Amino acid sequence: MEVAVASRTLAVWEHRKVVGLLVRRDLKVKYQQSVLGYAWTMLEPLALTLVYYFVFGVVLQANRGMPEDAGAYGGYVLFLVAGILPWTTFGAILSEAPRAMITHSKLITTMKVPREIFPMATVGTKFIEYVLTWPVLLIFVFSLGGRFTWEGMLLWLPLAVVLTFMFGLGVTLFLSAVNVLLRDVERLTRILTRILFYGSAILFPAAMVLGSGAPGWVKTLYEINPLVGIFQMHRTVWFPGFEELTPSPLALTSAVVGSILMFVIGYWTFRRLEMSVLKEL
Repeated sequence: MEVAVASRTLAVWEHRKVVGLLVRRDLKVKYQQSVLGYAWTMLEPLALTLVYYFVFGVVLQANRGMPEDAGAYGGYVLFLVAGILPWTTFGAILSEAPRAMITHSKLITTMKVPREIFPMATVGTKFIEYVLTWPVLLIFVFSLGGRFTWEGMLLWLPLAVVLTFMFGLGVTLFLSAVNVLLRDVERLTRILTRILFYGSAILFPAAMVLGSGAPGWVKTLYEINPLVGIFQMHRTVWFPGFEELTPSPLALTSAVVGSILMFVIGYWTFRRLEMSVLKEL
């Protein structure tokens, strides 16, 4: 088993240029007939931020869950941006994951390359789009008084990015294989995406849930969602020293273990169903 995994990993590495070609092709196709092009990568999450700021910040006063020293509404806007930008990327991964194999069906049946390359290309495309949102994030950080430390930049940020895409790749491997055999998966994924969005501390601090009157088991279930810890990591980079916005030991453990476990399950499922998927394609 270990030899097979090592051999497969080496094969994927040898065909890494194919991943790059697929990523460039996907980006070119997506934006070639768009007037604003790559600007949509930044405009869409900014529009969502404005909407959610009005609904949750102004109307529902979700900013009350922010630490007092975090800067009232200005801090809440940065809080939203720091969560919505990585979520937009992860949500796009979830959206395209079920069709990662179906979209490339002609290439899969004609090219002699490791099939993992195609889900990897889907996630790789979203990674590039995530990087393109960074100028917007940095503008908000500096204009709204966000701070960062070397601990955040060298520990929290790399860990958050790695876990986001490890979890995303695991989900893509899993869903792309299962959806070929069971097309209902794509519809179920759309429902799951909505649930995860509101259940992963994107629009309000996790401390609001953990400090509420909800039963203890509900709070524990909320914290063991790996995405809660992952998005807290994305935010603590810009809010250093605020315990309310830093992942708890349980959330941190769930994020790391959950991401690794999701990747292992996704890869195992993908390899297990590979021949059945090829027959169906």
